[in-house]
Amino acid sequence: MITKILAALILPGLLVILFSRVTYNYVVGLLLTTALIIASAYKGYTYGLFVVVADALSLTIGLWYSKQMIEKYHLKNKNAEIEDAL
Repeated sequence: MITKILAALILPGLLVILFSRVTYNYVVGLLLTTALIIASAYKGYTYGLFVVVADALSLTIGLWYSKQMIEKYHLKNKNAEIEDAL
């Protein structure tokens, strides 16, 4: 049970970051990760309310970090375009 809770605390956040990094959109990363969690819950791999809460916490932290990362990326590209125009 401890490994499932640790996995629920770490993996969803990492998946949001990975999908956001690949698609350059944090909303798409969140939706893809949520779809995977829903599919695993439907198959019966979610045990108890604490694992669901841990998944939600990890998703929230991953979304926050992904949003910061993508906004920094877009700001960097915008600054590069401005410098190229000059």
